[in-house]
Amino acid sequence: MVSIALEGVIYGILVDMSYGSRLLRRVALLGALIGCGGVAAGMLIVTESQQASYNYAVAPIDTTEAFPLGVDPRNATINEQIIINEFYDDFLAKHDFQSNSWWSRVTAVLQTNNAFQLLASPVSRIIVIWPGERSEQATKNIGDVLRWDTAQRAEFSTLMTDNELSFDQGFVPPGQYITHRYATPADIANQLQSSFADSVTDRYTADIERVVPLADTLIIASLIEREASDFTNMREISGVIWNRLFIDMKLQLDASLQYVKAENPNDENWWPAVRPADKFLDSEFNTYQNAGLPPAPIANPSVEAIVATLNPMVTDCLYYFHSRTGEYYCSVTYPEHVAKLAEVYGLNQ
Repeated sequence: MVSIALEGVIYGILVDMSYGSRLLRRVALLGALIGCGGVAAGMLIVTESQQASYNYAVAPIDTTEAFPLGVDPRNATINEQIIINEFYDDFLAKHDFQSNSWWSRVTAVLQTNNAFQLLASPVSRIIVIWPGERSEQATKNIGDVLRWDTAQRAEFSTLMTDNELSFDQGFVPPGQYITHRYATPADIANQLQSSFADSVTDRYTADIERVVPLADTLIIASLIEREASDFTNMREISGVIWNRLFIDMKLQLDASLQYVKAENPNDENWWPAVRPADKFLDSEFNTYQNAGLPPAPIANPSVEAIVATLNPMVTDCLYYFHSRTGEYYCSVTYPEHVAKLAEVYGLNQ
C-alpha cells in the first residue's frame, strides 16, 4: 500500500512537472511571439520613418513655383486664389511633414529612445521637429538624440538664431531628418537652413515680400500653427486674424499667452495651460494687452501654416473657438460669440 501510494505521489509530481514544463514552454512561446511582434512593429516604424525622412530630405517642395498670395494688408482685402486647393494637393499634401501619418507621431515620441535609434541604424539617427515646436524644444530633442553636451546645445541655438531676421523662433523647419550619429551643431544647422531655403525662402519672391514681409508671415504662421488643427482650419483662422489686423483689433490669442508663460527654457512644459489671469501678463508678446503682431514668432511653423497665412479664407468672422472635440466655430460679433460659447459648452449667459 505504501509503495502504491508512493508511486501515486511520484506520478502526480511528474504530471505536475510535465504540466509546469508545458506551461513554461507556452509562456516562453507567447513571450517570443510578443517579442517578435514588437520587433516587427519596431522595424515597420523604423522603415516608415526612414522612408519619410528620405522623402522629405531628397524631395523638397518644387522651388520653381512661388507661393500663392491672396491677402493685401495695405488695402485690407482678401482675394482667395482659385489655385490654392490645387497647390495644396500638388505640393503640400505630398511633401509637407505634417501630412505624414501615424509613424511620424510615433517616431517623434520615440526619437530620444536609444534602443529605437539603434534599431534604425548603428551609424545614423532620426530627428523629428514637429510643427509648432519652440526652438528650445527642438534643441533639447536634437541634443538628446545626438547626445550633445550643454556647450553643443548652446552652439546650435546660436547658429539657428543667426538668420536674416535674428528671430529665436520661426527658422527651424519642421520635418523628419536622417543624420549621422556624430553630427555636430554646425552639421544640423546647415541641414535645417538648407531645408528652410528649399521649402520657404526660395518660394518667397520679392513680389510677395513687398506685400507681406516674411517677418510678418512667420509671426502670423506661428500663431496659426498653435491655434489651428488642419490646413482648412489654418486658412479659417488666418481669415479671422487678418480681419482683426485690418481694423486694429487686438488678436487676443491664447497661444501667445502660453509662449509668455513658458519663460524657463529648461522647463519641458513649453505650452502651459492658460488661465483668465494670464490675460494681464506684462509682455510684448501678450496679444490681449497689445494691438498688432507680437515682435517675433512664438514657434516654428510648417509650410502649411505659411501658405495659410498668405491665403486666408474670406470670412466676416472676428471671433472663433474650438469645442472640446475640435469643432471650429466663428462669429461676426462678440454677443454671437458669447451665445455660441454658451450653446456649445452649456454655460449660462
